Amino acid sequence: MSPVNGSGSLPSPRRRNGWLHLFARIVALTTLFLIFAGGMVTSTGSGLAVPDWPLSYGKLMPPMIGGIFYEHGHRMVATLVGMLVIGLAVWLQRRESRRWLRRLGWMALGAVCLQGLLGGITVLFFLPTAVSVSHAGLAELFFATTVAIALFTSPGWLRPAVHPEKPHRVSLGTLSTLTAAGIYIQILFGALMRHTGAGLAIPDFPLMFGRLWPPSLEGPVAIHLLHRLGAVMVAVLVIWTVARVVRDHRRRAELVRPALLMGLLLLAQITLGGFTVWSGKAPVITSVHVVTGAAMWGTSIYLALRARRHLAAPVASSRVASTRITSGVPA
Repeated sequence: MSPVNGSGSLPSPRRRNGWLHLFARIVALTTLFLIFAGGMVTSTGSGLAVPDWPLSYGKLMPPMIGGIFYEHGHRMVATLVGMLVIGLAVWLQRRESRRWLRRLGWMALGAVCLQGLLGGITVLFFLPTAVSVSHAGLAELFFATTVAIALFTSPGWLRPAVHPEKPHRVSLGTLSTLTAAGIYIQILFGALMRHTGAGLAIPDFPLMFGRLWPPSLEGPVAIHLLHRLGAVMVAVLVIWTVARVVRDHRRRAELVRPALLMGLLLLAQITLGGFTVWSGKAPVITSVHVVTGAAMWGTSIYLALRARRHLAAPVASSRVASTRITSGVPA
């Protein structure tokens, strides 16, 4: 039940959800930092610096030295995120009237628990590639869920203004969804490359062994090439999406801002990809590359949800207008 104020009426959605929305944003930002911490574990080769789980050398707090700092530090941040998600799920359950959003909160909690279990399996079975990639992929899905919850609890989502979209073969909602899907696929390619040790299989950038195409496609080289081709796919989708938003929806701040941010993140990501190769996979640069990709993924999810929430299909609009004219109802 929603709380009632002194006058006997329900508080406004903004007032009722303001603190919840702020907390959801904190959860999303903390999750993004967790992805960076996980990136540092892989980038520094610290995945087995702590060989046991859930304890660390049989302790809650081992000496924070060497690779233990990164591995156990990652576990500490993960624990913090887990506690925050518990609070978020309970808060949604107690204060949120939308059943589907309450369920999404519990799904987020289930995802973070499964993520912790996959992390433990990764350690106990000595970093199997399939589990490690699954661990990375689920982390991104969990992050997207926290971004979505933060958006769903915002005042703007509760009071949408729906505007008709200009006719296109591919609507902005569909295009932004395809962009988000492309970014996620690219993230999986990147995780596969990192966890198979193929990050420097092609040692130069932007060329490949001094050529436009590598001389051979065997083993790690093929995996690395897959990641670079995925980057081209993502670049095309992001540029297409940003151009559509700027051209057709330049006055819609809720669409323009995430679109421009996604474009800036794309430029940063390409630059960081180059520096990752040029630096020989320097841990900080590589991890910032990972977290920038996650930020771009989260922004694409935000934009896709906004587009589907705030834009009406042009076909539907024309049908409505046609119905009104036929029935004699003024538009």
